[in-house]
Amino acid sequence: MSGGYSSLLAAARAGGAERRRLGLAIALGFGAVAAAGGLLVTSGYLISRAAQRPEILSLTVAIVGVRAFAIARAVLRYSERLAAHDAALRLLGRVRAAFYRRVAPLVPGDLGGPRGGDLLARFVGDVDALQDLYVRALAPPVVAALTICAAALAAWLILPAAGPVVFVCLLMAATVVPALAAALSASAGRRQAPARAALTEELVEALEGAPELVVAGRAGERIARLRAADAHLARLARRDGIAAGATTALGSAAAGASVVAVLLVAVPAVHSGALAGVLVAAVALLVLAAFEGLAPLPLAARRLHVCAQAAGRLEELTDRAPSVVDPAQPLALPEDGDLVVADVSARYGPEEPWVLRHASLRLSPGRRVALLGPSGAGKTTLAQLLVRFRDPDAGSVQIGGTDLRELAQDAVRGAVAYAAQDAHLFNTTLRENVMLARREASEPELWQALADAGAAEWVRSLPDGLDTPVGENGSVLSGGQRQRIALARVLLSGARFLVLDEPMAHLDAATAEAVIRDVIANAGERGVLVITHSNVGLERFDEVWELRDGGVAILHKVK
Repeated sequence: MSGGYSSLLAAARAGGAERRRLGLAIALGFGAVAAAGGLLVTSGYLISRAAQRPEILSLTVAIVGVRAFAIARAVLRYSERLAAHDAALRLLGRVRAAFYRRVAPLVPGDLGGPRGGDLLARFVGDVDALQDLYVRALAPPVVAALTICAAALAAWLILPAAGPVVFVCLLMAATVVPALAAALSASAGRRQAPARAALTEELVEALEGAPELVVAGRAGERIARLRAADAHLARLARRDGIAAGATTALGSAAAGASVVAVLLVAVPAVHSGALAGVLVAAVALLVLAAFEGLAPLPLAARRLHVCAQAAGRLEELTDRAPSVVDPAQPLALPEDGDLVVADVSARYGPEEPWVLRHASLRLSPGRRVALLGPSGAGKTTLAQLLVRFRDPDAGSVQIGGTDLRELAQDAVRGAVAYAAQDAHLFNTTLRENVMLARREASEPELWQALADAGAAEWVRSLPDGLDTPVGENGSVLSGGQRQRIALARVLLSGARFLVLDEPMAHLDAATAEAVIRDVIANAGERGVLVITHSNVGLERFDEVWELRDGGVAILHKVK
C-alpha cells in the first residue's frame, strides 16, 4: 500500500499545473458550504423570530438574507462543479498523455508481461480513476477543514460554549467516519482493479477470436468465463456499495449526535440567559449545515484508496527503464554509407538463449537483398536491431560507419523505415494511413507512393478514393491490399533503407510475386531488405541471404 500512495503523490505532482484550478474549485466549494450554512442559520432564526409574531419590517433583513444565501449557494455550487471538472479533465488529459509517452518507448522490446486487455484496462480504467484524485480525493478534505474551522468560529460567536463542542463533534465525524469507510472498502478496492483488468482481457480476447471460437464450438465456454469474471467484479462492487451505505448511515448518525450535543449546551444557556431563545435553532442548523462540507469525506477516503491502487498499477509500467535510450549528445546522421550489421549477438535476457550469434550483413543503397530463415531463427530480431527497437548485446549496427547507439532514435528511423509483418492500419482513411509516414507529403507524392506500391489503380477505382475508411486494422481490405498500403507507407517515408518483414505473408503466389516485383522496381536508390521464408521472386534480388543457427550466411548472390 505504501508503494501505491507514493505513486499517488507522483501522480498529484504530475498534475501540478492544475493547482490554480483546484484552488478555485476548493474556494468555490467552501463558498457553497458557507452559503448553505448561512441559509440554514438565517432560516432557523427567521422561523424562530417569526413565531414571536413581530413587525414584518423587523424580518426584512433575515428574509433578504435567506434569498441571498439560497441564490449564492446554487451559483457557487454550480461554479464549483465547473471548475472541479475542468481541473479533473485537464488532469486526465495530462496523465493519459504522460502515460503514453512513458509506455511508448517500452513497446518495441521492453513492455513484456501485461497482455493487451490488461494494458487497455490500465490505459482506460486506471487513468480514468485518477480523475477523481483532485475532485473527490484531495479537494474534499481541504473544504472540510475550512468548514470545521468556520462552523466552530460561528458557533463560538453565537455561544462561546458551543464553539468547542461543534469543533470536536465535526472533527470526530471528519476522521472516524472516513477512516471506517476506507477500512471497509480496502479489501474490495485492492481487488477491483485486477478483477476489472481480467474481465477486460477476457472480453478483448473473445472479441478478437470470435470467429475461431464459433468455428471450434467454444463460444459457450468463453461466454461462461466472461460471466464468471463479471460476477466476480460485481461481488467486489457490491462490497464497496455496502461499505458506502454503511458509512453514509454512520455519517447521518454522527450529524444527529452532533446536533444533540450542541442542544445539550444551548438549552441550558437559554435558561441562564446566555443565549436568546430564537438562536437555538440557528446553532443547531449550523451544525447540520456544516455536515454538507463533511459529507464527501467517506467517498474521498474510498476514492483515495482506488486512486492509490490505480497509480501503483500505472507506475508499475511507467517506472520501467527502456533498454534503448538516446545518447546525451547524439552524433549527426551520416549523409551516405551502408547499413551494416557487424558481428552482432543478441538475446532477450541474461539467462535466455542467444537469438543471434556473430551475425554480419551489409545493405548498400540501391541494392535489393532477401533474408531467408525458418520461423524463430531471429529474422525479426535482426530487423528490430536495424531500426534500433533494441540494441545488440555484442557487436554493432552501423550506418555510414557510425554506431546506431551514437545516434538519436528518430534520426535512425528517419533513415531506416521498417514495415513489420503485422504492420498496423489505423481505423481511418487510406490517406491518413499512408501519410502516417510523412505528414507533410503532397498529393502527387502520395499518389506516387501508391503507384510504386501497385495500389494507385485500385484506390482510384474506389468511390471515395483516398478518403475510403479501412476499418479496424484494415478489416475491410484484403490481405494483398493491406500489404500494399503498408508498402506505400514506407515508400512515402523517404528513408534511405527499407526493411520489410514478411511482406508476402498470407498472400497467394501471384499476389506475392506482384508485391516483390513492385518493391524491386520502384524502390529507386534505396536499399531494400526483404525478410521472408518464401522462395517467391528470389531471382529478382541482388543478394539472397539465409539466417542459420543465429548467424547470417550468403545463400545466393546474383552478379
